[in-house]
Amino acid sequence: MKEIGEVSPSMKSISKINIGRTNVSVSRFGFGGVFIGDPDEITTDDQAQATLAAAYDGGVRYFDTAPWYGNTKSEHRLGQFLRNKPRQDFAISTKVGRVYSRPADEADFKANSPWAKRWLGGLPFELRFDYTYDGVMRSYEDSLARLGLARVDCLAVHDLDPRHQKSEAGVAAALDQLEQGRGFAALRELKEQGEIGAIGAGINEVGMISRFVERFEMDYFLIASPYNLLEQTALAEDLPLCEEHGIGVVLGAVFASGILASGSRAGAKFRYQAADTAILERVREIDLICQRHGVPLTAAALQFPLHHGAVNCIIPGANHPDQVTANLAAYTTAIPDDLWRELKQQGHLPLEAPTPG
Repeated sequence: MKEIGEVSPSMKSISKINIGRTNVSVSRFGFGGVFIGDPDEITTDDQAQATLAAAYDGGVRYFDTAPWYGNTKSEHRLGQFLRNKPRQDFAISTKVGRVYSRPADEADFKANSPWAKRWLGGLPFELRFDYTYDGVMRSYEDSLARLGLARVDCLAVHDLDPRHQKSEAGVAAALDQLEQGRGFAALRELKEQGEIGAIGAGINEVGMISRFVERFEMDYFLIASPYNLLEQTALAEDLPLCEEHGIGVVLGAVFASGILASGSRAGAKFRYQAADTAILERVREIDLICQRHGVPLTAAALQFPLHHGAVNCIIPGANHPDQVTANLAAYTTAIPDDLWRELKQQGHLPLEAPTPG
């Protein structure tokens, strides 16, 4: 096992693709910045930097983050790494919708705020949702300062959905802020001025993509849950809608929040919660099929979504260099067509899901 901080001697190449119809070029295997925000365990700064170095040395050239990840910690860590790299060599995306400030009482915030409790190692900053013009611009400028970069390539509206806005009324109000409050106008101005190359939205649930498309001119969606080896609910309407409009898709949560990386074991996470018995059994069955074909479960999970024509790239997260190395190896593992056929025959994938063969 390599020591933390040690990287491979030669950089590998990962194919690139443009996001949607934009000129933003990204590596098809990217890096998701959730886990360097310390959601469930504390990662040292040295380990976080070594993890990013392993990704960069492995050929990764697209990095995604957000102020929400670790209450700004992920942006700080990613910026520390990337601002020492040639700016033309990588693409980076971050998100808007949350504005951060210091809490009036730090001790009370740490003890009682749900935002503090979400991130085990998160930073002590309070947030408010704000999708207005001023809120978007404030969030954008704050992100640049944390990253230490003069620009980002992609900027996405974050967590405008029922889960985070708490109700349909909350979603409607946030959409109105984005439209009537001119939050989307701010994004459009940034793109027209050449400060960003693509406008996106992070989506956790099916049904939101159509609501964005009918009101805004989108370049891409970052889909975080509804399309992976375990769940394909985006296959019916959301992904076809993206194809129809030439909208790119960045695929997060390729491991379904963890269970497709850990396998079927007690405490494994699915959709950010402990997986129930039915999900554990289904993953066990999928894993057994993969084993019969000599394919790691992680390889099938990483490669499956990339066969859909709407999906431009995947962004698995990591908080240790060995995880990155293992994921890159799984990404390049040869998978026989018979594996996909058996998964469909056994009912684990819809027959219409795009796969080789």
